[in-house]
Amino acid sequence: MPVRLPRPRYLVPLIVACGLFMENMDATVIATALPTIAHSFGEDPLRLSLAITTYLLSLGVFLPLSGWLADRFGSRTVFASAIAVFTAGSIACALSGSLVQLVLARALQGVGGAMMVPVGRLVVLRTTPKSELVAAMAYLTIPALLGPVIGPPLGGFIATYYSWHWIFLINLPIGLLGLALTFLLIPNIREPWRDPLDLKGFALSGVGLAATMLGFENLGRGVLPGRVVATLIGVGCLLLALFGRHARRTPVPILDLSLFRLPTFRASVLGGFAFRAGIGALPFLLPLLLQAGFGFTPFESGLTTCAAAAGAMLMKITAPQILRRNGFRRVLIVNTVICTAFMAANGLFRPSTPHAAMLAVLLTGGFFRSLQFTSLNTLAYAEVAAPAMSRATTLASVGQQLSLTFGVGFGALMLHLTLAFTGRGALGADTFWPAFLGIAVVSMTALFFIVPLRRDAGAEVSGWESAPPAGAQAIRPAE
Repeated sequence: MPVRLPRPRYLVPLIVACGLFMENMDATVIATALPTIAHSFGEDPLRLSLAITTYLLSLGVFLPLSGWLADRFGSRTVFASAIAVFTAGSIACALSGSLVQLVLARALQGVGGAMMVPVGRLVVLRTTPKSELVAAMAYLTIPALLGPVIGPPLGGFIATYYSWHWIFLINLPIGLLGLALTFLLIPNIREPWRDPLDLKGFALSGVGLAATMLGFENLGRGVLPGRVVATLIGVGCLLLALFGRHARRTPVPILDLSLFRLPTFRASVLGGFAFRAGIGALPFLLPLLLQAGFGFTPFESGLTTCAAAAGAMLMKITAPQILRRNGFRRVLIVNTVICTAFMAANGLFRPSTPHAAMLAVLLTGGFFRSLQFTSLNTLAYAEVAAPAMSRATTLASVGQQLSLTFGVGFGALMLHLTLAFTGRGALGADTFWPAFLGIAVVSMTALFFIVPLRRDAGAEVSGWESAPPAGAQAIRPAE
């Protein structure tokens, strides 16, 4: 039976959300400050992209390990360790005096980040009854939406008016507070059995994910040669395919692909991959449109895109009621269409567009996107049995991370193809609409996975009906 949350009811989700916010914000805040950091090191700014690349590599390698560690040592222990490692990596970044030191420190941060996201979600799943899961998950969508919005303007503000070192040092008080609250208020739940570590699967999935994510991240950016990017994606996909074959032959694989037998998990992860791929490109495309296309400063751009975060905050109050009244399937189908329409609408922005109109589109779009995230994140665990939760959170987190890197790469590729097709030498206000239309189409393909769901899918979690759907399955620990 799940352990009841301490009062107030959603204190544990808020504690976890603060840790996830630190990780999400840090992932974007560094991008804005890279030129300043490069100048202080006497390095070419392009070389500083290694700091982002190293983080992604570390994240990809260690993500598959998170579920096994949580089962072995307890979810609270691993989550607290992830906060400690990430905070230590942040301090090391602030103390770095060279590119090599910064890259090593970012690798350490990546280890902490790989554990923080899936295990943090696992903490919430293990301490929340399914009937309260929608409201609890609503808090966990906030970091994913706020981090990419707040990160760039905050990074630019700190690098401009203070020292870039504070970009990493601001994680110190957040990390210390998170550690204290974690040990005080979160129970240390672990599974009674001790599954062996799938070392071969860890190697195949870790290296495959790292190579694939690195390839997608550099797709269309011109930082790495196209042949290198294609090789990375090809090798990564080959290793992941080999892992798929290995997982079918292994009793307890490090990533349990049998979870895809559950209709709700399959729709959430695969449909969520398509939807998040489009959404993942927005924090890259929108600031670039406002700055390169409209001439906004980084700070002005950040203040404008904050409207999406405000919409997300409004959603957390209404999501449970919306899902209780309509159910997951209807909400996800209608909301996918609405979200993709708002995504494509960003491509209609022009320098002459009234600022109030842009803010209205971003505010409303942020509301519906956050509703979609809450629905997808909650639906994934509707049919998953408690013993399989750690494996489910790990696999879902892998899919989410891959989708975000794919989205950024796809958005960059669309911009590159638009410039090549039009013969333009630089980005302008009228060169972004194909990219926004393209990511909207990608997100719309989520319907292929959502439409086949039963009408009462996830009813036990949403409260749409009093009883769980007939014939619901539950994945049990692998024999």
